[in-house]
Amino acid sequence: MLRGEYESSKIVHDTMNDFLPKPYGFGKYKVQSPPTYFYLSEFVDMDVTTAPDPAEFTRRLAQLHRLSKSPTGQFGFSVQTCDGQVAHTVDWESSWAEFYRKLLLGVCERDLETNGPWPEMELATKQVAEAVIPRLLGKLQENGGVLKPCIIHGDLWEGNMGINMETGDSILFDVGSYFAHNEMELGHWRCEFSSVFRAKVYTRHYLRNYPAAEPANEFDDRNRLYSLKGAINYAAGHPGSMLRKTFVTLAFCYELTVDLVS
Repeated sequence: MLRGEYESSKIVHDTMNDFLPKPYGFGKYKVQSPPTYFYLSEFVDMDVTTAPDPAEFTRRLAQLHRLSKSPTGQFGFSVQTCDGQVAHTVDWESSWAEFYRKLLLGVCERDLETNGPWPEMELATKQVAEAVIPRLLGKLQENGGVLKPCIIHGDLWEGNMGINMETGDSILFDVGSYFAHNEMELGHWRCEFSSVFRAKVYTRHYLRNYPAAEPANEFDDRNRLYSLKGAINYAAGHPGSMLRKTFVTLAFCYELTVDLVS
C-alpha cells in the first residue's frame, strides 16, 4: 500500500509539482514483528474542511490528466496500488475495456472474500463484465479510436484533498494511482461516501476543461459504470456496508438503461 502511494505520488508530483506534497521516500522499519512500513513526504499545512472551488479544482485536475503520459502508452501502473486497503489490479493493457474489466472483477472477488457469497451480486457482476463493459467501453477504442491513458488519483473524494494554506490552491494526497480513462476519476464522485463532489457542479466544471469522450451522450452511463468500482471497493473494505447493495442495484439498472445490442 505504501509503496504504491510513494510511486503514485512521484508520478503525480513530477507531472504537477504544486498539486501534491513532494514525496521523499518509502521503506521498512528495522523492527521484525510486526512488519512495519513508512511513507515520507513534504509537510503541507492545508485546510481539509472547506470545499474546494469547483472551477479552480477541476481545472487543475483536468490539467493533471492532460499533462500525464503513460510510460508504456497503455493503461495500468508499474507497481500495485490500493484504494484504501483493497489492492488494484493494474497489469498493463492496451484495451481500456479489458483493463477495467479486470480491475472491477478483482475488487468484486475481494468483496466476496470479505462479505461472503451473494448469488445476485455474482449474477450482476457477470452481466457487467460480459455485456456492459464491452458495450460501453469497447466503443471508446473501436474503429481505430484513440483513448489517452491518464494518471488518476485513484481514490479521489473530498477526504483525500485539501486547500494549501500558503497558496490557496487545491492539493491532493493519499493517492493510489494508475493510468486510466480520465473519466474514471469522476466515478467516485457519484458514490454515496462522497458528499461534496456529488454536487453536479464539480462534474460540469470538469467537463468544461476536459470534454466527455465520444460518444458524449453515453457519458452518464460510463460514469455510473465507473462508480461501481468505488461502491464495491468501499464494501470490500467495510464489512456489512450498504454500498454492496448499491453496487447490485446499479449493475442491474443496466438491463433497463443500456442497449446491450451493438
